[in-house]
Amino acid sequence: MKKLLVITCFLLGGLSLANAQQKSPVWPGCENAKNVKKCFNQKLSQHVRAKYVYPKNDQGQYERGKVKVTFTIQKNGEVVVNEVTGKNPAVNQAAKEMLQKIPKMKPGTLNGEPDDREFTLSFNF
Repeated sequence: MKKLLVITCFLLGGLSLANAQQKSPVWPGCENAKNVKKCFNQKLSQHVRAKYVYPKNDQGQYERGKVKVTFTIQKNGEVVVNEVTGKNPAVNQAAKEMLQKIPKMKPGTLNGEPDDREFTLSFNF
């Protein structure tokens, strides 16, 4: 009988987690989009193209590199850059500055309550 009770509790707990309702953060301008995630990705790509400023070296040549970035869209919709890693410090700094310009947005939700969402992405600049 105890085994049946434990199994039942485990199954019901798993079902409640599976039924958790998550919604993605909403980038400004995507409020009425049919596919909010797709719109978010499109807006992020546009933001990167418009806001990333290629650093130059002492000879005036553009510096390039690959970076891995981690940022959080907080419960209040603000973006916080957690980490930027790559081999070129100038490219890392330019990527961080670009991310810091992401606009405030409607945060993601979990079961109707705002929650923090962390993103990890790689870019080749």
